[in-house]
Amino acid sequence: MTSAFSRPALLCNSQSGSHDPAIETAIAQACEAARAPLAATFALPGDEIPDAAALRAKGIDLLIVWTGDGTISAAASEAAGWDGAILPLPGGTLNLLSKALHGDRPATDILTDALGGKARRRPVPIVRSESGTAFITIVAGPATRWAEVRETMRQDGIVEASRAAPDALETMLNAPGVRVAGQDAAYPAIILTPIETGLRADGILTEGSMDVLRHGLAWLGGDFRDGPSEEVARAETIILESDAPISLEYDGELAETPSPAGFALGMSAVDFIATA
Repeated sequence: MTSAFSRPALLCNSQSGSHDPAIETAIAQACEAARAPLAATFALPGDEIPDAAALRAKGIDLLIVWTGDGTISAAASEAAGWDGAILPLPGGTLNLLSKALHGDRPATDILTDALGGKARRRPVPIVRSESGTAFITIVAGPATRWAEVRETMRQDGIVEASRAAPDALETMLNAPGVRVAGQDAAYPAIILTPIETGLRADGILTEGSMDVLRHGLAWLGGDFRDGPSEEVARAETIILESDAPISLEYDGELAETPSPAGFALGMSAVDFIATA
């Protein structure tokens, strides 16, 4: 098989809890089988995420990013303006971007399809704001405290996570909520998702004990979007307001921004490979 790319490079995190040397070997073997051996490997945390200049200098035409969503987002930001393409593979906790582009599939299957030309290359819609850029979603509001519980569970286990859960529940239910400017209803969190025609804002619902339980399970299970919600707005630009600073989760990374905060639809400054 002849690859659709000739000089792929791999970006991974050798100290990540989800790093598997067997999968890394399989990725290299898949490139060899496609007659496109890896031209470079950038292994975090020892190596830096390559920027557009570094990728051009090595003649890289495909950056295989086998890490979590936060690192994929950082890699895409660094590669802005590069004429190659990024292939996200599932290598983190949530793998939301990989699932959006490829479905829930093994990394080597995705890579084989991409190298074999069974893929599409295109920029993807993103959310832009002064605080950062998201390639999958921005979650805004006090319910993002559940992300801290999820990280505690991943690093320290279920016992430590159970100790942190009551504070997250208290914050979700009682801290000042977040609302779309011009609307009265406030929510424990609003999820902003980039789509081709604009941003979709969904407010999470906590109207009863079952809603709260489902949200806790959704956050701990990995995908916060699985909890009950309702669409509250759709536009190219959305402004969120709160009576407190707004907690944010950008593709798995936590941040905070003053209120009000504006968010706008954009397109990625680098192409992505999709196989789904």
